[in-house]
Amino acid sequence: GYNGTLLRTFQGHNDRIYKVAISPDGQTIASASGDKTVRLWGTDGTLLNTLQGHSDRVYNVAISPDGKTIASASWDATVKQWSWEGTLLTTLRGHQDLVYGVAISRDGKTIASASWDGTVRLWKPDGIILTRLRGHSDLVWAVAISRDGKTIASASWDQTVKLWNKDGSLQTTLSGHSARVLGIAISPDGEMIASASADNTIKLWNRNGSLLKTLTNHSSAVLAVVFSSDGEMMASASADKTIKLWKRDGTLITTLNGHSDRIYGLAFKKDGTLIASGSWDKTVKLWQPDGTLITTLKGHHDRVYSVAISPDGETIASASWDRTIKLWKRDGTLITTLNGHQAGVLAVVFSPDGNRIASASYDKTVKLWKQDGTLLTTLKGHSDGVLAVVFSPDGEMLASASGDNTVIVWNLDQVLDLDQLLIYGCNWIKDYLNTNSEVNDVCHP
Repeated sequence: GYNGTLLRTFQGHNDRIYKVAISPDGQTIASASGDKTVRLWGTDGTLLNTLQGHSDRVYNVAISPDGKTIASASWDATVKQWSWEGTLLTTLRGHQDLVYGVAISRDGKTIASASWDGTVRLWKPDGIILTRLRGHSDLVWAVAISRDGKTIASASWDQTVKLWNKDGSLQTTLSGHSARVLGIAISPDGEMIASASADNTIKLWNRNGSLLKTLTNHSSAVLAVVFSSDGEMMASASADKTIKLWKRDGTLITTLNGHSDRIYGLAFKKDGTLIASGSWDKTVKLWQPDGTLITTLKGHHDRVYSVAISPDGETIASASWDRTIKLWKRDGTLITTLNGHQAGVLAVVFSPDGNRIASASYDKTVKLWKQDGTLLTTLKGHSDGVLAVVFSPDGEMLASASGDNTVIVWNLDQVLDLDQLLIYGCNWIKDYLNTNSEVNDVCHP
């Protein structure tokens, strides 16, 4: 205390402690230790998290002014940036000797590090993550972005839907479901939000959050809901093994029957002439809007959680708990299988131009692929399984929802354009390449 009274002793490190930092809100203390870890503590002495990843003693630690990230400096010659949940976001390499000091700028966009190699380096490691949406009290199962890109909707097991501005500020919270919310969709004109829930209902809301109507025709949990591209029709998928098509006003048009297990995946072709569905029965089915079954795609070895149709309508993507994404022709021919995730894949989506595919997995990552199946990059930032992913209509952002109760909005300028990625990479390491006498490479983007 201010009078010199000892309030509390924190015990847990296995070696000497070199540095402590206090979060801006005063509720958390970070400590850096010779045991190669950073530990996060509550002010009551509770150990909240242990950040492990350095290969030598950690000599310094800093907390960003917004309290969302942590930077650590180590004798292993690296600086590491961590999310508040303890996920390693990036490792900054370039120093040629022990790193003793680290600091984060007031705006949180620059990290400074000081080393025994006689240099201070400035880093901008956070360009990929635009913002992290925090506010749900349980896992976020679904996410959607309005056509104008200004609103992000998230659906959570905490029984609410939240509408956010893309800068991370909360617009409003939609409360009314009596069970987990499992699906979310925003109409193309942005005037209506549809939410699907384990309470067996779909709720229709206006953009201000007022409840317009509740649809009660499903006999079990409603697992997904989507709008057609013209906004005049909706489709819903349920654990009752059916798909229902609705008019915009909530009038039931027809019911599609054919799957033998619950249906999680649902997508409209852009012109509304094709519907794709993915089920726990391990199949993908293609339908005409009148309910006629066109074909069944078989090839997955486990539950199918998500489907997507390319903007040109020629390719169908499916994501499965078997850890793969499969790309199909409309006639059911398998084009290719995308392998790389280390756990079940829960979501897949095409970019607006159809040239990229994003997949979300329980392995805590989002992967970006070319349409031919070539892996572009892996996005790491969530501390739990990633359950949903969606592109912004302009293709410049990606939003991912996770079991860590958050949504991350990613800046795709850094990862989708290969030329830009090369430039970004060169800018990142050019000082190292140009000043290190032992490296002959020069970066020419």
